Amino acid sequence: MDLDFPLRKIIHVDMDAFYASVEQHDNPELKGKPVAVGGGSKRGVVSAASYEARKFGVRSAMSGFLAQRNCPDLIFVKPRFDRYKEISQQVRALFFEYTDLVEPLSLDEAYLDVTENKKGNPSATLIAKEIRRNILEKTGLTASAGISINKFIAKVASDYNKPNGQKTVNPEEVIQFLEDLDIRKFYGVGKVTAEKMYKLGIFTGRDLKTKSLDFLDNTFGKSGRYYYNVVRGIHLSEVKPHRIPKSVGAERTFRENLSSEIFMLERLENIASELERRLQKSKIAGKTITLKIKYSDFTLQTRSKTLPYFVATKELILETAKELLYQQALQNSVRLLGISLANLNTGKKNNVDKSDGEPLSVQLKFDL
Repeated sequence: MDLDFPLRKIIHVDMDAFYASVEQHDNPELKGKPVAVGGGSKRGVVSAASYEARKFGVRSAMSGFLAQRNCPDLIFVKPRFDRYKEISQQVRALFFEYTDLVEPLSLDEAYLDVTENKKGNPSATLIAKEIRRNILEKTGLTASAGISINKFIAKVASDYNKPNGQKTVNPEEVIQFLEDLDIRKFYGVGKVTAEKMYKLGIFTGRDLKTKSLDFLDNTFGKSGRYYYNVVRGIHLSEVKPHRIPKSVGAERTFRENLSSEIFMLERLENIASELERRLQKSKIAGKTITLKIKYSDFTLQTRSKTLPYFVATKELILETAKELLYQQALQNSVRLLGISLANLNTGKKNNVDKSDGEPLSVQLKFDL
């Protein structure tokens, strides 16, 4: 089937179990053993898990207590984000040897548009192999890659032959690939949405493709058109080297649950200080302040307020955060607090419309 839209050569590179792999590389005694980066205490959270640990069901964002129960031999190591950033910069420098169209998603993954590339190599598949080989030689770490005509398919494909592998979906294979794809593997379909789709009889891309645009819009809202397009191989988003943030935030998970607003004020001040630091570093200000509250039963609540002016200082952020905290009574004891700032002063910057923005990753902190 012909695809009636521009075809690009996109590579999605994803480092394999990045944080855990760095720890195993730097400490050979950890090689071949189940490793979790994060806290192993009752209040700890797993940031990343080695493949040896994943065999026991250990996953990122899992509580340290549950991870240890699933894998009694699990070894916990404290995260070293400066080290992860150092290696990430080395990997990113390798990307720029091939193209200036590099869009980092996080420290351990990025999109590359190699339709036109600095090596003059017409094969994105060969470029991906070369990049992965160079990463291994430079850092001692492995990476996986997906190669296809757009970002969506490349992202999905990079998971196929992990770890230390790659998959190419050529133009003539796109439609069949998407029709056969398990709906759970569609990037953007989370656990809740997948369960909703199952109830509607949607288990594969082929099932999804039978649904009309009106049906998907009515059922999934704004995401409906996205699902309608991607299952047909349509994803026109370009690789954006300079992504404008939509929001920036900081949050903290506590060792012990907090049961009173009074006990939370000092924590909020620390979070606001961290947020101020990140705002100053990025030279960003915003108008909408959101307080995030995660309760001991893991239910999540957000409270927001939009100010008539831009703010970036701890004092003004904290003042509004306190107001939001006392806005209504707590539902339960609290295990996490977070503050984020949105409606930023980054729109139309460098001739890029604000709609192109992406959220900045939230800075996680843990009480140790």
